Amino acid sequence: MGMAGVFKLWEELLTGVAIMGAGRIAQVHARGVRLAGQRLEGIFDLRKDAAERLAAEFGTRSFESAEEALSSALVEVVCIATSTDTHADYIVAAAKAGKAIFCEKPIDLSVSRAVDCQRRIQTTGCFLQLGFNRRFDPTFSKVANAVRTGKIGRIENLTITSRDPAPASIEYYKVSGGIFKDMTIHDFDMARYILPEEPKEVFAIGSVLVSKEIGAIGDVDSTTVLLRTPSGIQCQIINSRHCVYGFDQRIEAFGSEGAIIAENPRLDEVRLYTKEATAAGSRLPDFFLERYTDSYNREWKDLFGRLAGGRPPAVTFDDGLKALQIAEAANESLESGTIVQI
Repeated sequence: MGMAGVFKLWEELLTGVAIMGAGRIAQVHARGVRLAGQRLEGIFDLRKDAAERLAAEFGTRSFESAEEALSSALVEVVCIATSTDTHADYIVAAAKAGKAIFCEKPIDLSVSRAVDCQRRIQTTGCFLQLGFNRRFDPTFSKVANAVRTGKIGRIENLTITSRDPAPASIEYYKVSGGIFKDMTIHDFDMARYILPEEPKEVFAIGSVLVSKEIGAIGDVDSTTVLLRTPSGIQCQIINSRHCVYGFDQRIEAFGSEGAIIAENPRLDEVRLYTKEATAAGSRLPDFFLERYTDSYNREWKDLFGRLAGGRPPAVTFDDGLKALQIAEAANESLESGTIVQI
């Protein structure tokens, strides 16, 4: 067998992945699949030119239709990186086609539609992992592990800070589902990942301090959310749609025997020391693409390892549903000005 034959045989042993969507996050996942050493079988997007561009960038093909991607025997995993309102439908179609599924968060903008989606796929036995990539960030994982192993005693309080560097386009926000389902949902999942109990109460406040356009569409851009578990553990989540010094992502877990804090990473570790001052020197990463590159790649490596080992997904449909339920409860609290039971 010549080298071409050996290469073809080796490639056939790899897991074939089709990516639905051709936007910024689809590009991130295409890179993650490749870095995990697997085969990117193709790209589908309703915008054919976008699919062709991304396919050309990664040396693969573009599918003519979603049906072509889902029916291909060479596709074993479907990555859903399309707009949120299409997630549930693609999940059902991929599950019925017998594919393993990776889906970006959230499952849907509606809890009722997410529950219906879960009902429709429950008999398929499909492997489905939700895209809460921050669980795979090494620093956040250390915080969660310290809480689970009792290194800080009994956790009493969790603080999660998440601030974007600048608002996205108002057109994006119009279809995003609002700040709690679009942005804070990552933090709701992180709270569930770290806390030893499920949150049972939520109180949310919000303001329009950054963009009048965001307020005009009925959303807020600055929020504080308080979660409380049955035993009284508190978690506060602080969000803003702007931050002049970069992408601000921090977590502090405080317990009876101490605290563990995940600070912002710096673009470099250069420090300046003079008799006048000590300066950090380097700014924070500009956005999530820089801050969470490693976590996205770890996410795919973990997924393929679980598929190969016959193990269940690290982040389940139920995890996605519970985060969405907290987001809906936070919206209810924001509107009513009261504590809402989850």
